[in-house]
Amino acid sequence: MAAHVHIRYGITLPVVVEQPKQSNFGEIALPIAFQLAKELKRAPKAIATELVAELPALPGVLSLEVAGSGYINMRLDRAYYGTETLMGGHKAATQPGKIIVEHTNINPNKAAHIGHLRNAILGDTFVRMLRAAGNNVEVQNYIDNTGVQVADVVVGFHYLEKKSTAEVRTFAAAPRFDYLCWDLYARTSSYYGDHKEALVELRAQTLHSIEAGEGELAELATVVADAIVACHLKTMLRLGIVYDVLPRESEILHLEFWAQAFELLKERKAIEFENEGKNKGCWVMRAEAFASSDDEDMDKVIVRSNGTVTYVGKDIAYQMWKFGLLGKDFFYKLWYTYPDGKQLFASSDIPTGEIHQFGAGTKVFNVIDSRQSYLQDVVVAGLRALDFGKQADNSIHFSYEMVALSPRTCVALNITLSEEDQKKPYVEVSGRKGLGVKADDLIDKLIENAQREVNSRHPDVDSAARTKAATAIAIGALRYFMLKYTRNSVIAFDFQEALSFEGETGPYVLYATVRARKILKKLDAELPDFKAVLSRESFAKQLADEELWQYTLAATRADLAIEKALAAGEPSHMARFAFQLAQSFNNFYHGYQVISEQDEEKRIFLIWLTDLFRSQLERSLDILGIEMPEFM
Repeated sequence: MAAHVHIRYGITLPVVVEQPKQSNFGEIALPIAFQLAKELKRAPKAIATELVAELPALPGVLSLEVAGSGYINMRLDRAYYGTETLMGGHKAATQPGKIIVEHTNINPNKAAHIGHLRNAILGDTFVRMLRAAGNNVEVQNYIDNTGVQVADVVVGFHYLEKKSTAEVRTFAAAPRFDYLCWDLYARTSSYYGDHKEALVELRAQTLHSIEAGEGELAELATVVADAIVACHLKTMLRLGIVYDVLPRESEILHLEFWAQAFELLKERKAIEFENEGKNKGCWVMRAEAFASSDDEDMDKVIVRSNGTVTYVGKDIAYQMWKFGLLGKDFFYKLWYTYPDGKQLFASSDIPTGEIHQFGAGTKVFNVIDSRQSYLQDVVVAGLRALDFGKQADNSIHFSYEMVALSPRTCVALNITLSEEDQKKPYVEVSGRKGLGVKADDLIDKLIENAQREVNSRHPDVDSAARTKAATAIAIGALRYFMLKYTRNSVIAFDFQEALSFEGETGPYVLYATVRARKILKKLDAELPDFKAVLSRESFAKQLADEELWQYTLAATRADLAIEKALAAGEPSHMARFAFQLAQSFNNFYHGYQVISEQDEEKRIFLIWLTDLFRSQLERSLDILGIEMPEFM
């Protein structure tokens, strides 16, 4: 279609594929005539009629019809479609270039919390979607190990608790070090509230030492940050989330990535030195470069008056490295080997002999919450100011809204609510209000609740197997709940809703998949050789049944679902597809007796369709990062 349009009209357009509102209109609706109408300044219906008349026969297409004011409806050859599906259809073509997705990037100063889970789950699922579509994807988890948050924990250990580096190293080797730092960080913040001068003096002194990488404070910061990163990696691995590389802020400074970016920014006059006003002594980027207003109050400080670099300054350098624009690279060291053998590397400022080609992407997605939109705009403005317009266009802020809690979930987590909060539809997570929810606590509670349900349903099954199943169900419930809402929606997490076996939930999709597996398991022996038994004539006969045709279509729309979800940048579309696929299978299950069907050809076809549903459900769950339990 696209080739014909280009030859016929000299116009290159992507062919958009839609599903007709009613099944009797055909299987595919093409709105291309409406796209062409804008370019050709002609009526869509006339263009559609022209295209239908001139298009050569298309393999697998029974007919093309003009509908409405210009849609082209396509009816498929059912026998051809069934045969092609049986033979394996087509695989996603390998896409050129490399896509970098940066996600999770939790400050390494305390335990991960519930908001971090949404970031990591969204990022990981988006990576899985991209890879399913044939893209080469590199997953980065940026470690801000020289920032204010780490400095504040160091202040807590060194100045408030009077602990030596050796003592902190001992603490770091013990379980739940991230929890210990969670509490210490809160105490340090409280101390700052009562000692304003310390906020400036102790924090600044500590930051200087950490950025320079020298002295006991810098060594203490390394111990803290490295240990917390290890905790975060364990938390994320519980959700099936892994990474390729951990670029660390310390190396951006020590290897002078920032120094090079700083000189370029000054040379191109992208930043200016402020001689007066509230930003006196700072290097700033003018508001007009990244905001609709040129109000100087919105100017962004890139380098503070004390010489330390702000987060956004280092992020500009990091973004330049991601696109391969600095002409520099990190050294790398092996950080961790995952249970499946996959290796995770981290940046280093010391030559290690490890040679890897990280970075140098053609497109970059930064998974960062919507509150950071302003800072992401500054980063993109920095690229544009340096004349890297193409890279700026391909630097995408993959934003999302916050995660809150339902009041009854707060009760389940033993969080005391005020009368006012009890009446709200959701309660915002707030460390200041004592509403901080650690990620591991949430996961543990979900597993505990799922365990009770599994124990009640399968009391005779081995306890280890029950725990394994409960864990898979709990993680699946959590991931699905975080994914089913669009990214711009505020989530009110609710235990009861997430773990429900009814409605749009992870357990519902899992249950449908387990059910499909159980049907096939009842065959006792291997599945029939479908390719040897089901002929074109068999498909023509069986798919003449409109219900079976619609079920077959439902079971083969995964590629289209991935394409649409990627085009919209919405993992929620993929979650919705998985739910609809599970619904279709459950309707099929209740409508047909697969194993006991008397007509042998139809029986084999129904077994094939069951297996098709199973494989596509499993594929969808894999893209959503949800592991299958053996039983529910």
